[in-house]
Amino acid sequence: MSTTLQADGGSVMVWGMFSWHDLGPLIHVKRLNSTTYLSIAADQVHPVMLMAYPNGDGFFQQDNAPCYGARIVQEWFQEHEGDFTLLRWPPQSPDFNPIEHLWDKVKRAIRQLVPQPSHLTELDSAIHQAWCQIPHITFQHLVELMPRRITAVLKAKGGPTKY
Repeated sequence: MSTTLQADGGSVMVWGMFSWHDLGPLIHVKRLNSTTYLSIAADQVHPVMLMAYPNGDGFFQQDNAPCYGARIVQEWFQEHEGDFTLLRWPPQSPDFNPIEHLWDKVKRAIRQLVPQPSHLTELDSAIHQAWCQIPHITFQHLVELMPRRITAVLKAKGGPTKY
């Protein structure tokens, strides 16, 4: 899942992933389209999922960015469905997107920096440092909350929840 952060000299878009076990890599993305995402899935998602879940019992959740629904991306995930399970959920379901909490933590950490990053190299460094400083308990808690989040969304029939 990706986010964009800004400095005086422009912005940086990064894609990241996490599991209960660990934070995944941050990938710089100039433009997120289906080809870029397919490369991320093959080069980053697949090896991490195989290493973390060698029995194929892992779940991978993506947000609903339009490029994730491209036919070439969907076909790739179908070809690798024995390696892990791709979670599916309705469009425009922010309640199912726990990585947004991690992006918020990264953005807050960067806003607290004095002085603020003044160019893209400083911003990139600050993003990576903030990402690496997210405590394990934070992302483990987000994973553990998923069953309750799903139950709350079902109970609210897709409407707003406290999450």
